[in-house]
Amino acid sequence: MVPIFKKGQKKDPANYRPVSLTSIPCKMMESIVKEEIMDHLTRHHLLKDSQHGFLPGRSCATNLIVTMDKITKAVDNGEPVDLVYLDFSKAFDKVPHRKLLTKIEVKGIRGDFARWIRNWLSNRKQCVRVNGQESSEADVKSGVPQGTILRPILFDIHIDDLDLAIQYLVDLIKFADDTKVFRTMKNEEERKKLQEALDNLCVWAKTWGMEFNVLKCKIMHIGHNNPKYQFTMEGTPLGETETERDLGVAVDMNLKLTKQCKKAAARAQVVLSQILKFFHYRDRNHYLNLYKTYVRPHLDFAVTAWSPWSINDIELLEKVQQKALRNTSGLKGRTYEERCEEVGLETLAARRKRHDMIQTFKILKGIDGVKSEEIFEKVAHAAGTRLAADPWNLKKTRARKEIRINSFGLRVIDTWNSLPAELKKIDKAALFKKE
Repeated sequence: MVPIFKKGQKKDPANYRPVSLTSIPCKMMESIVKEEIMDHLTRHHLLKDSQHGFLPGRSCATNLIVTMDKITKAVDNGEPVDLVYLDFSKAFDKVPHRKLLTKIEVKGIRGDFARWIRNWLSNRKQCVRVNGQESSEADVKSGVPQGTILRPILFDIHIDDLDLAIQYLVDLIKFADDTKVFRTMKNEEERKKLQEALDNLCVWAKTWGMEFNVLKCKIMHIGHNNPKYQFTMEGTPLGETETERDLGVAVDMNLKLTKQCKKAAARAQVVLSQILKFFHYRDRNHYLNLYKTYVRPHLDFAVTAWSPWSINDIELLEKVQQKALRNTSGLKGRTYEERCEEVGLETLAARRKRHDMIQTFKILKGIDGVKSEEIFEKVAHAAGTRLAADPWNLKKTRARKEIRINSFGLRVIDTWNSLPAELKKIDKAALFKKE
């Protein structure tokens, strides 16, 4: 095990992530086993739709899109929402082997595969390596090993039935161990249902050998008329939060995007400044490759879930790329748009619109596993309208609040409907991207 520092005090061992260094042949065998397990689970739809982590087509963006679509829809209807961010204590390291193997068998993974996984988990030993020195070996009695290829999918299997603990009480969405539950909160009856869900989650955790870090679990009260009820887990009141880092995106209780835009722009700016500092001779091709590889991803990450609409936020992001192009050789005396065209870059606003169309395509074609009917409504059944002429056109519902009007589910509709009918009929994402 090699400890990788995360954040906080470097003297605290809890602030390090232990990563396993395993052999290449072992990783190759794990990859083969993982592909077979994944094929079995997806073919028979054995994992709940609430899981977005480490599954084909799913991502942080799909997790956030589904979450924010439901929340903005409720807020637009005048319904306050309470959103609870759950935190497992050492989630991956807590998984009990025997109970995990039971759940693997329930999923229909039996015979040689099940025996291989049992042997893979059994009789493991580990030592810690720091600065070239190693500790003595210790038995690994629980957990799916850090740094292994099978780790994520085995963890997904272990917490898959978490949904059953809160069925019909709240909405639950997962990205591996990053879990959140939410519910509209208008009266005492709804408060009781959310509290019951939290109690059931604590019972589930004890039953299956897991543990919530209650002090890190937070509740966000969304909506101006939110009664702001207090909730507890294991008898401890939940702390309240106004802004939370949700899968790398800053989510604010007012659902506006300014904090996320500032965070994304600041991170990108830091990396760009380092590139400008250390690369005095900037060959255009190499410099632009550095920008596209290390800077722009900070401005693009999960952007379909948080695409800005205010002029200030849009300009804040665009300024990063403008600065990058100002320092590109051979582009002096040209406008920003001319510089983008010269080097073959899109403006960030145009790039976000392209990302929107690709994400819409994936949802409608069922590529990323998101249920399209939960986000969109087709207009094909509305006979006699111009939009109904194309079966892939979408119906745009009315919205009152700015946050709902600019949410992904409504923002993309006009642009999508304006695309040529032939383009919307394409079945493969790679071909759609080229067009």
